[in-house]
Amino acid sequence: MEGEICLKISFYLLSSYISEFTINYSLAFVFLVADLSIQHANLELSENLGRHRTDGFKNANALVVRRGAPFKISVQLKGRPFNPRTDSLRIKVALGRLYVEMPVTFSTKHSSSHWNAYIDPNNLNFQKLSIFIYSPASVSVGCYKFQLSVSTQDGQKSTVVGDFIMLCNPWCSEDAVYIPFEDQREEYILSDSGLLFMGTPMNLVSRPWSFDLYEPGVLEACLDLLKVSPQHQKNKRKDYLNRGNPVYISRVVSAMINSEDDRGVLKGNWTDDFKQGVSPSKWTGSKDILRMWAQSGYSPVKYGQCWVFAAVMCTVMRVLGIPCRVVTNFNSAHDTNANLVVEEYYSETGQKLNRSQDSIWNFHLWVECWMTRRDLGPDMDGWQVLDPTPQERSGGVFCCGPAPVKGIRNKRTDLIFDIPFVYAAVNADVHTIILSSQDQVVGFSKDTEKVGSLICTKAIGYPRVQNITGDYKYIKSPTSTLSSRSSTISNDSTLRRATAPEGVLVSLTLNKSPAPGEPIAFLVKAENKQKIPKVVKVHMNAQAKEYNHSPSETFWEKHGVIQLAPMEVKVVQEHILPAQYEHVMENNLINLAVVLEDMATHKRVLASEEFNIASPELIIQVADEDSIVPNKQLTATVTFTNSFSRPVSGLLTVAGAGLIAGKKQFRIPSLRPGGKASQSINLTPSMAGVKMLQASISLSDTNTIRCFKMISVNSI
Repeated sequence: MEGEICLKISFYLLSSYISEFTINYSLAFVFLVADLSIQHANLELSENLGRHRTDGFKNANALVVRRGAPFKISVQLKGRPFNPRTDSLRIKVALGRLYVEMPVTFSTKHSSSHWNAYIDPNNLNFQKLSIFIYSPASVSVGCYKFQLSVSTQDGQKSTVVGDFIMLCNPWCSEDAVYIPFEDQREEYILSDSGLLFMGTPMNLVSRPWSFDLYEPGVLEACLDLLKVSPQHQKNKRKDYLNRGNPVYISRVVSAMINSEDDRGVLKGNWTDDFKQGVSPSKWTGSKDILRMWAQSGYSPVKYGQCWVFAAVMCTVMRVLGIPCRVVTNFNSAHDTNANLVVEEYYSETGQKLNRSQDSIWNFHLWVECWMTRRDLGPDMDGWQVLDPTPQERSGGVFCCGPAPVKGIRNKRTDLIFDIPFVYAAVNADVHTIILSSQDQVVGFSKDTEKVGSLICTKAIGYPRVQNITGDYKYIKSPTSTLSSRSSTISNDSTLRRATAPEGVLVSLTLNKSPAPGEPIAFLVKAENKQKIPKVVKVHMNAQAKEYNHSPSETFWEKHGVIQLAPMEVKVVQEHILPAQYEHVMENNLINLAVVLEDMATHKRVLASEEFNIASPELIIQVADEDSIVPNKQLTATVTFTNSFSRPVSGLLTVAGAGLIAGKKQFRIPSLRPGGKASQSINLTPSMAGVKMLQASISLSDTNTIRCFKMISVNSI
């Protein structure tokens, strides 16, 4: 009995011990399970992209946000709920080796000049927290890493990491790139297509361009451009610190678009030999150029000219969040000796000569970016000229700007950056000098209106031109037409009259804008301003030319004699037949000049005009335009009409960001004069918004012919 009692007691003690052990073990297990940790963090892509107007970057490798505005992350905790009394959250944000740490608070009040993070007070769930991270409106552009940590009173710590890309914010009034109206932000930040204006003021050519902001790889290439820059390679910390300033960013990008001093994007080529790359006239958008550059290990893409440099820079600036537009300056002067005078030389028979170091391009394209100029004062805020085409060095490298447009208009050549260069480009005087065969000056005239005769950009929201000449220079007689000069000229002459001291006047008037397959018809008016009769020789000369070069050899000329009675005016009708000019029309520009020689004094007067031939007809039509939605196939038809006086054949290329993956090409068979060819193309829009469909035909012996159509893709 005694032994049985002892056995029972021992068993009871053992059972108690086992029970106690089990209880203690269970408490320990509960403690481990209940310990606070982060299960995962959700970057809330859809909400943040919509809030920050970065929806187009939904396929990027990281969340894309804009500075000066909060973005949200949702944090799922595991274990016990978050206890604000004993637990704490901290966020570390890093750009390269620069970083800032901040506590996550419950107060939505924050300093606009510092990073802040707070828990959403409207969604207090201590198992799943909604946290807003707020950045100042002046933080640097780039790819950031963030680290979220939760710490307990017992020293336990749990961490998650992620990435986000920070862009400038034109919607934030505290940002240096703030632009006040929504239609401006839609056009100058969000629009992924546009028009580049070329040709001549009397016959503008609207060249479509796809900026490709949201195409795969473009955002990453734009960020790579900042990392590859000499400024970053030389001093990463300093570069990161400076990237909050759009003035700094724009100078870096202006230099990096060309490859003259660095591993820039584009190699310029103004020769006729493009065998080692792609002719500048073949590019239709920025995507292929930026992708090719990035995928090649940052070797320059061959080749670019001014409109390609400007259009690619516009893409980069818009991607980085800086409002940007492409601007065309017609008759753009390159004044190499800074005397605000450009000399043009002609022979006594009207042939334009290549005798000057200075030059006038028929058109030149640069970009304007919108920003405040805290370095210059509020009077210089607004649009700033930036020119990535390598022409002259600025600060030792080939870049230009940002030069405030207001400073150019007011000739503030004492201010940075590069105002004298741009001022000359839009304001230089033109001295026209006629040389005899012995190089003696036999005629001279001065023109103060030719340079910068029209400065324009694409209108907001519409595929048409906007005249901004008055932003750059004071116009003597403002008008609502394309340019004050062209409207005045159209009533009398396509050019300024030239006058000799002896009183002989000559003017040159094109009957209309020349079209292919039609004669170039023009009038020469000779006027004797004196009360004595005169006999004058008339020399007419036509040369083909490229927009940035002196003309080539004469392809048409005519000579004659006119007798003028005292105070008499005579008008001569002339024309150049298609068969006489079509063979030299690869670049569609012609320099036409007429020289009158007074037989008594042997003095000469000259009138000239440079004009372009309109392109043949190329039309895009789209079926059911009002019912276009994402991911639903539609059909477009491209029709080409041969208006040349000879048969032609070529290659049709169709492209459109957000409409077609890549490009589609079709062979156009030989068409007789007046013949038509049509091609149907199936399209499938990938996202809502206004998209540009482009079509171009490369003919065997003429320049490429282009057209475009804006297509509105409705939200489902």
